[in-house]
Amino acid sequence: MLNYPCYVGGKDIEGIGWVYTVSSKSLLEDVFTSVSLKRALEQDPDPGSPAAQHPYVVGRCAVIGMPDVLAATDAAADAVDTWSAVPLADRLNLGRRFGEALIRHQETILDIMVAEAHPVTLARWELSCLIQAYSEESIAWYEQQMYSRRTYGDRTLIVRRQADGVVALNPPQNAPVPNSGLAVLALMAGNAVVVRAPRSIALSTLYILRELAVPLLEEMGAPPGTLNIVCGTPQKIIDHWLDDPRINDILYFGSSEAGLRFEQQCVERGKKPILELAGNDSLVVWKDADIPAAVEAVTEAFYGSGQICMVPNCVVVHPDVADELIARLKESAEAIKPGYPDSPEVLLSPVRRSERFFSLLAQAMEQGGELVCGGNRVELDGSPSQAGQFLEPTVVRVDGLAESQDYRMVREETFFPLLPVVVPAAAPDDVLLDDMIRFVNANKYGLRNSLWARSDDVVGTFVARVRNSGLLKINDSHIGFLPVVPTHGGTGMTGGAFGEGNYPMLKTSHVQGVSIGTGASPRRAMFEG
Repeated sequence: MLNYPCYVGGKDIEGIGWVYTVSSKSLLEDVFTSVSLKRALEQDPDPGSPAAQHPYVVGRCAVIGMPDVLAATDAAADAVDTWSAVPLADRLNLGRRFGEALIRHQETILDIMVAEAHPVTLARWELSCLIQAYSEESIAWYEQQMYSRRTYGDRTLIVRRQADGVVALNPPQNAPVPNSGLAVLALMAGNAVVVRAPRSIALSTLYILRELAVPLLEEMGAPPGTLNIVCGTPQKIIDHWLDDPRINDILYFGSSEAGLRFEQQCVERGKKPILELAGNDSLVVWKDADIPAAVEAVTEAFYGSGQICMVPNCVVVHPDVADELIARLKESAEAIKPGYPDSPEVLLSPVRRSERFFSLLAQAMEQGGELVCGGNRVELDGSPSQAGQFLEPTVVRVDGLAESQDYRMVREETFFPLLPVVVPAAAPDDVLLDDMIRFVNANKYGLRNSLWARSDDVVGTFVARVRNSGLLKINDSHIGFLPVVPTHGGTGMTGGAFGEGNYPMLKTSHVQGVSIGTGASPRRAMFEG
């Protein structure tokens, strides 16, 4: 069994209690035993107890009280001046070595993620986010952005990015690995960092940071407090981060409504909010698209049962190819089956609360939508059941671009395996393309957008005119990660007032200009320069 204290000021802290990770497979194999185990471990967290010895128990993480949370901020504030003075090349090398460690440890990381309910194939995709973020190509690009130098007469001019200071990171429960791993990018910028491991799913966060990042920092001689990992009461910790003037930036993951309120609270306190909120991504399919390949990308909408913010949430398809795309999509969606998370073929995750799914679906049917496939709860074997732990991949045809705005499943992020396919009315191609681009730009959210088209003119027009989103993907996987381009971030209700493609190393730093003169006359420089 894995066992992790919290980590504050260079020391392991056992704190005031423990949270246990019980294998997600147990909920599918034996719900009663799984629930009983969790209750028993809450009552008696002793690692020697019978419950802790059960094979379903994977590991445990310490929970600390507010005094230790405050100590983590103290330690980070004490460390930041020394750490930020470490040369950029050394900090970049930290990221390089962290990426290498992720690759070496990937099988253990995947085992933990599967235990935390991530289907193994999707866990590999999530981990690829960090592997790309710390790839050699990405690190070379970060270096270009962080520092430039040139000579101007008898002066040396430098434009560089300097660390903001102390950065707090609050990763989400649904994807802790690719998001808590962003802490190292903030460290590379020269910040000291405090990470709050999600209390209900803390194990993978503690593993990648305590086992991989901390030893690298120790080898570098980083001051204690450069990286701190805490697990405790979420709202109390966030309230402390808001109130403590020594916290400079907060990376916040959550719903758009809560995140935009949080943004205001940060600004009122003079802090930088870095928001990763909801997504409502559009995928546009033009009439000359490679339809089978486009359907592969569209089908990503159902991966993880749609409980991934960056999957496609709405498809807009040219009316000339709508019937073909929908027929192929129906076949592809119906081939996605539930199963145990350690099976490579499984792409669905259990969905505990589905009231909103059925509400959205009912509203779509009332508005005139056409149910193409899905719409039911299903058991592990795929059989329909009101008590099933999975939802079928569900496709709804919606006719008319303007009319689609009456559908909540089009306007809002659903976070379910529920995909509207919008078919505009027939019109000249130039009108259709204008309307589709206007539709994409009008989206209140802006995480990712995609286009499938062969025409260079259509691709060029789409790229030139789509302002919305932090990332555009053309004829590619909608959710696949690549080096250099951002893995996170977006506009509108996805990223708030300061939303854009999010590079945490850049977001947690600020631009500073430097001029170093040699024998310059201030008077001449002022009046004759």
